[in-house]
Amino acid sequence: MADPLSISLIIASRDRCQQLSRCLQSMREISSKQPWELIIADNGSVDDTAAVVREFTASAPIPTLYVFEPKSGKANALNTALACARGQVLAFTDDDCYPAPDFVDNVWSAFDDPSVGFVVGRVMLHDPTDHPFTINESTVPITFPGRSFLTCGSAILGANMAFRRKVIFDVGGFDPLLGPGSACSNAEDLDLASRASAFGWTGQYCPDMVVSHHHGRKKADGPNLMKSYGIGIGAYHMKLLLSGHEFSWFARSICQIPRRYKMSRRMLLWEPVGGAKYAYSWLATRLRSRLPPRSF
Repeated sequence: MADPLSISLIIASRDRCQQLSRCLQSMREISSKQPWELIIADNGSVDDTAAVVREFTASAPIPTLYVFEPKSGKANALNTALACARGQVLAFTDDDCYPAPDFVDNVWSAFDDPSVGFVVGRVMLHDPTDHPFTINESTVPITFPGRSFLTCGSAILGANMAFRRKVIFDVGGFDPLLGPGSACSNAEDLDLASRASAFGWTGQYCPDMVVSHHHGRKKADGPNLMKSYGIGIGAYHMKLLLSGHEFSWFARSICQIPRRYKMSRRMLLWEPVGGAKYAYSWLATRLRSRLPPRSF
């Protein structure tokens, strides 16, 4: 690896070149005292994503790397980016988000405490005509002590999160069985933070770390979004059960069913589907890994 930088900011994108173009323009507004790089992980796009990145890179104010990962799944794209990242801190946002100009410096400051292994930040609603999905505008800091059970609704949003390099590699990166593009459409961010917590690392919600989320969803999109979240949360809980050593966390997830029912009945009803999908994918992956290689 070349000389390390302070921060690698990673964005995964697939066939959303217009959103990505707006996101990349916001990167020009970031001002930082820290050396940092931008990595765009293209998850098999067939639109103009590559051209948009080339145009940006030609005049980018910071080192910019484009990586192409044809295997479907946001987690696969992010893991490919991780293999190339040089940052001591690895930060993530989405292709429909706009980080604040002081974003990089505030990410770096969030890790002043050496016990902090991961941080998540504030996600603002960019367009007031959008429905307030997938945002967290709270200005109150939160600490997640090491070995805490992290739940849905616990401020963990992949649109604004960062990890120490050591932490993310020690826990094995993102789970390809979770997240957009997989059978279990969400929760890859919550799962990663949960594994960092299981390793004993402290987490923080830092409201000074700000991105604006330009997601474009309206109220009518709510049912499908809750379905997607329910599948992801069910998969996350099933993983806790299958991991064995986190069985107590799975038991706690069962105890929290009434709370999740109040959050969204539809989301809760889709959780068993997500659990079944993850269990099937998990079992199929392990069976394939034990089969001898085919000869032709």
